Amino acid sequence: MPDATPVRMVPGMGVWRPFRGPLQRWPQLTDALLAAAALALTLASWSWRSSQPLLGTFTDIGVYLAAFVACLALLWRRSHPSQVHTVVVLTGVLLLFVPSIDGLAPLALSLYSLGRYEADSRISAVAAGVSLVFLVVQQSLLLAPGVSGVVTTTIWVGLWYAGRRLRFRGEYLRLLEDRAAQLERERHVEAERAVVAERNRIAREMHDVVAHKLSLMTVQAGAARTVGASDPDAALDAMAAVESAGRDAMAEMRDLLGVLRPAGAESALGPQPGIEDLPALVREVGDVGLNVHLATAGSLAGLPSRLQLSVYRIVQEALTNVMKHAGEGVQVDVSVERRDGCVAVSIHDNGVGSNPGQNGGQGIAGMRERAALLGGSLRAADGSEGGFVVHAKLPIEVVVR
Repeated sequence: MPDATPVRMVPGMGVWRPFRGPLQRWPQLTDALLAAAALALTLASWSWRSSQPLLGTFTDIGVYLAAFVACLALLWRRSHPSQVHTVVVLTGVLLLFVPSIDGLAPLALSLYSLGRYEADSRISAVAAGVSLVFLVVQQSLLLAPGVSGVVTTTIWVGLWYAGRRLRFRGEYLRLLEDRAAQLERERHVEAERAVVAERNRIAREMHDVVAHKLSLMTVQAGAARTVGASDPDAALDAMAAVESAGRDAMAEMRDLLGVLRPAGAESALGPQPGIEDLPALVREVGDVGLNVHLATAGSLAGLPSRLQLSVYRIVQEALTNVMKHAGEGVQVDVSVERRDGCVAVSIHDNGVGSNPGQNGGQGIAGMRERAALLGGSLRAADGSEGGFVVHAKLPIEVVVR
């Protein structure tokens, strides 16, 4: 199977590719050449040791045919190593009964292939043990042990062991490659998750900025149109407020989109709003006709910036919903209090507008998501005495989820 792992470019270096010779590029041709060489070596060995003609009798023809079958089986030594080795050993057993025949070259190759390509270790070990018995009998080591027979048997069994060690090494390298590929996939998955999380964060910030500022601009533009004929100065003031809100929205959007710039790009991102910016937010909303009262309690200084941003955005989104749904002349009470290791945020209005959660918007869902990301909770429902209430409880020890 070809390697599907992509070749990586390393800065300052060329693409490294492992060297593959012709024997690795065309394994079937390699096996055919090995089978032909084994047959030629076997016939040459028999011819050199025997004084009889090569094809003297029908028995000789059968012997050479058996040798041909044993060598031909080597063509399948990679895909069926144990079956090929069985064929070669059985051929060697048959040749034991033929006088003046000694040695079978395909046995060495089948032993190596048995160790190198057999996946089942038990089958490989059992087949190697049977081969050892056959070699001992063939070399007559039990009846007339000699140095030549011992050396030959040791070399051939050593071929099986060498093949086995190469297989173990190949399996180890394959496991390392699989592990590296798995880690690479996990790294890509984590990177994609980080991208999705950052997109969600930017989407929440964009929604809060755009929804709030556009609501202010819509209310101010409507007021300017209403009083334009009777009170031009008030209309000009309202349009100035629209311009100011638009500039603020553009500045905040630039700050948010700045995180998408390349790492080397110059950026001058301003600080994110926090609890200390709530009075300015209340004044801004009060300019459009809402009567907003802000109350704070407890020590709110030194809180984590992420927590402060969430408090600001929750209040901002709640006031935006009041402007869109509660009607004119509404009284809004905003409370931010630190108690019991948490920051409690409450926004209560006495309007008669529709429930903002029923209009298909993302405001309430975004506030709940902000609270959940900090390990807190948020409740938004109709008030017991009318109006609408948003209450959030955010832990000071920020929990990243």
